[in-house]
Formats: sequence, structure tokens, C-alpha cells
Amino acid sequence: MPHHVLLAEDDRAIRHALERALTLEGYEVTAVADGVEALAQAHRTPPDVLVLDVMMPGIDGLQVCRVLRAEGDRTPILMLTALVETADRIAGLDAGADDYVVKPFDVEEVFARLRALLRRTGNGTFDDAPAPAPREPRTSGAQISAAGLRMDVQARRVWRGRRELELTRTEFELLELLVRNAGIVLDHSTIYDRIWGYDFGPGSKNLAVYVGYLRRKLDEPGAPALIHTVRGVGYVLRED
Repeated sequence: MPHHVLLAEDDRAIRHALERALTLEGYEVTAVADGVEALAQAHRTPPDVLVLDVMMPGIDGLQVCRVLRAEGDRTPILMLTALVETADRIAGLDAGADDYVVKPFDVEEVFARLRALLRRTGNGTFDDAPAPAPREPRTSGAQISAAGLRMDVQARRVWRGRRELELTRTEFELLELLVRNAGIVLDHSTIYDRIWGYDFGPGSKNLAVYVGYLRRKLDEPGAPALIHTVRGVGYVLRED
């Protein structure tokens, strides 16, 4: 069965071109022109992945994303944006998007990011890349722990001490990778490969943005930082 993509883009030329490209790539595509149609279609026929333009009339892509996430819909979302400022991209990720592509984009990049999102949700057509020699986690059933963190992987819940943290799917998966490899420095390429299934190159800010999110949610006044930057290499979880 082909994967179903719900595409919402108000620019007719971009919508038609991307719809054609996705169809030729083997996807089943439903293309709409605004956020209202996108929400209606998502409720009517839930897709495998959504591709949302940020700036649309009426309900924009960010609002669509917020509504779906508030409803508990965890369908992966790829945002298309002409906004190049980091703050604008962060707004999309804060709204619940899983990834973004900046216009003008290469359609092959869109394909690669869709494959990565579908693979992460178990809907991909090929296996995950091999894991980087992980340290065995301390486990108790579905739970793992390190550096004062406790994660219930099956329930997708995490605590620092007695405080439960509210994490998005990507934040949870990134933290899980760090917890499973506590004390081991994971390089940028390894993290991109394991979390996004694709290395977006040295110019990408995705990883730095999500590490920033996790730090803000994890850190506590007077408590040691848990996620550390190893300059020029990557990140490591450890309690100093």
C-alpha cells in the first residue's frame, strides 16, 4: 500500500508540482489549498504524514499543527516555510511539527525527510540504520534510567526525580537515545541518523534546536546540567 500524504499548500504552482512529484515517487497524495481543508481532510481520512505550508490564508500551518496535536494526533508533520529565521523555524517545532524544509527546496530533500519521518513511526519501507554501539541501559521492564532520569519507554513518560516532563515525540526519542548511551559522546551524524534517519549536513539547526528544548525542560535551578555539548563532535548525557 502506498503511503498517504496530505499536502496543504496555498501556492497553486507549488502545490501542483509537489503533488505530481510525490505521486511519481509512489505516494498517494491528497492536496488542499488551506488549513481549513487540511483539518477537514485529516479528520475524514487520516494520512500517514502531513506536509503543511506555514503561511496559508485563514488557518495557517502552525494552527493546523497545534489543533491536531491538541487532539492527540501524532501523525508526523513536515512543515514548508519561506521564513528563514531560526525563531520562525522554532515556532513550527514548538507547534508540534516534526521537521521543516525551507523554500525554495529541492524535492529530493522533501522525499528524504518524508522517508525519515515514516521510518521513525514504523511506516517506512526499509530498516533503520544500525545503532551506534550503545551502552546497555539499566532496565526494569520498559523503563530505563540514567543521570537521575527515569523513562518509561512504552508509556512514553519521563521523570527527573519526582517531576514528570512533558516532551514531544522527537524530544522523547532524542532523550531516550542519550539516556541509553549515558556517558558516551554521540556525534551529530549518529544522532541525525538515529532520530531523523537522515544527516541534514553541517548547516542544519534541527539538532541544536531540539537539544535546546530538552535543556529547558530538563534543567532545574541549582541542579547539575544533564546534556553537555562536546564542541565540534556532538552531545553527551551525564550528571556532573
